[in-house]
Amino acid sequence: MVSAVEFDPAGGEPADEPIATGAGRLATRIARRIEDTVIRRGWPVGESLGSESDLRAYYGVGRPVLREAVRLVEHHQVARMRRGPNGGLFVCAPDAEPATRAMVIYLEYVGTGVADLLEARSLLEPVAARLAADCITEDGITTLRAALREEHARLSGPQCWAHDPVHGLLGRLSGNPLLHLFIDVLARLTTRYAQASRRRSPAAVDTARQDSHAAHRAIAEAVIDGDGPRAQVALGTHLECLASWVDPGRAQRRTRDPDTGVGGAAEPAGKLAEVLASRIHDDIAARGWPVGAVLGSESDLVARYGISRPALREAVRLLEYHSVARMRPGPGGGLIVTEPEPQASVDTIALLLDYERVTAGDFRIVRNALELGIVTRVTARLAEAGAELPERLGTTASQPCSARQPHRTGLFHTELAAIAGNPILTLFLSVVMALSPRYRADDPPTTRATPDEATLAHHRILDAIRHGDTALARHRMRRHLGALAR
Repeated sequence: MVSAVEFDPAGGEPADEPIATGAGRLATRIARRIEDTVIRRGWPVGESLGSESDLRAYYGVGRPVLREAVRLVEHHQVARMRRGPNGGLFVCAPDAEPATRAMVIYLEYVGTGVADLLEARSLLEPVAARLAADCITEDGITTLRAALREEHARLSGPQCWAHDPVHGLLGRLSGNPLLHLFIDVLARLTTRYAQASRRRSPAAVDTARQDSHAAHRAIAEAVIDGDGPRAQVALGTHLECLASWVDPGRAQRRTRDPDTGVGGAAEPAGKLAEVLASRIHDDIAARGWPVGAVLGSESDLVARYGISRPALREAVRLLEYHSVARMRPGPGGGLIVTEPEPQASVDTIALLLDYERVTAGDFRIVRNALELGIVTRVTARLAEAGAELPERLGTTASQPCSARQPHRTGLFHTELAAIAGNPILTLFLSVVMALSPRYRADDPPTTRATPDEATLAHHRILDAIRHGDTALARHRMRRHLGALAR
């Protein structure tokens, strides 16, 4: 067993670091230090980080703070606490659920339209189909055909047509962990937007299911045949048909009874605190996300959800981590709705991608798809409205790009995404730009783009957009991104 002292999460001496006040903030900080250690050591699944007493002594905290930190680490599926004589905190293999949920929470809050969702899917999913065709294996073929057989067997049964595992499977078969994660988020949002079957006749629903299955079979055959372009076109056509089954007037939040927490969607599996945090989040969404509103005191919430105080407090820590709500102590206090921040998505995604060994090439593929789609949307919106580009975009265009400091020098790209007006594309691009500097290509570049060349490229892209020349704008953006990748 590796001792806790050997597993220094910060890579330095913890006694020399200032400690944040507040048990919740301290627990969050310790959780992140533990997670950094796991990443630094190459994610050694099954290895112990130390017993509870070892970790308490090392971090100099009491049992309540450490257990809150462990709960966050377990929520991210980085490690699990095993009780008993040979127990301790053991590194585990994560899945995408925490990262997916973090993005869904944020996108629900900012408000995502159906057109935004379908646009994002049309940009990313055909790329996944093409990549899957390029790298499909015998095992992948077996898995894909098994999924089609299972789908065919369910055609006559009660199911939500929008719950479509074939699309998620293509994301996984693409071999790009980031692309797979984004497609999972889009699939979950699609399920929330889907029209209920009762709004269509049984015959229409049956026809749609049959057509969808036929489209999936055609896409799968193209992938298995290694025909990437055919798979890409077939999936794009299928998504156009899917658009007719999504209600543009439907709200993105599920209908629930805010007093009981009972809803039509199935409750997520997991530990009690995670399930409770999910229910509280859904209740907040059902109320229209009233930032600043008090949902109730601790006693009120314990009675409403029929839960113990320790379980509620663990759930509140998860909500606070995702900036969904925070507990205000004292008279007149209670659980207060807060404004979600995208940073929770970035932090959670970073953990998953580190485990899945994402590469610089994976980020480049996703970024190209997003940025080319953003350029297309901005050009079309300006042409339709007869509007001019905001003056601030010209200012940010004069700032150079750097792959090493995208949060400081990539303002042109983030501003362009904001003008596009699609919150999904904006969030996804923010994630890519925040995390991609961690995964630089190993091959030395033959040429590099200078700051002057980068700013010139920005202005040339803007010039094409102003003239409504979508093809030229995309061409210039593609060349600019290629220079940045080098």
